[in-house]
Amino acid sequence: MPPAPNPDLRNQRAHRAILDAALEIAVSDGYARVTIEGIAHTAGVGKQTIYRWWPSKAAVVLEALNDRTGPFSGVPDTGDITADITAAAQGVIRALGADLGIIWRGLVADAQSDPRLAEDLRTDFLEPRNKAWQDRLDQAVTAGELRTDVPTRTMVELLFGPVYYRLLLGTGPLDPDDTAARIDYLLNGLRRR
Repeated sequence: MPPAPNPDLRNQRAHRAILDAALEIAVSDGYARVTIEGIAHTAGVGKQTIYRWWPSKAAVVLEALNDRTGPFSGVPDTGDITADITAAAQGVIRALGADLGIIWRGLVADAQSDPRLAEDLRTDFLEPRNKAWQDRLDQAVTAGELRTDVPTRTMVELLFGPVYYRLLLGTGPLDPDDTAARIDYLLNGLRRR
């Protein structure tokens, strides 16, 4: 007689299938068209399985997004803050210019009317990344590479505010190739020299 199936393995397979299905639908059909029914159908599970683990489609998609992007590894530290910021920002821009951007726009849109999702986006996705950026910028401040009178949190917002502005409002392309110029504007200001 064959051994009984391991329910933990079955749950892991279902969990993985659900996360993969959520991303697949969000990318192919757009975040707005993601439904629990669609995720369940694509993943080959029942809706009740999804609702047992997540309260909403947004929660599923956010976990899938975090799973896909993995833990944020931080900003490089080569000793050249300009090069480090430029390289890391180019990576963010490339990711947001691809499938990640499609999903991110949908989650941010839903977060406007879903306070729980807004909080989860901040705590689960943004804050770990903001903290890593702040830590690297703190090192640059300590090393004398950056001003001491500007909070590093503000520096992060100045760095990524324009990226999210373009992503969310479609005011221009997300072009990693113009990152170096934008970093120069940020670090050296707009005043005439």
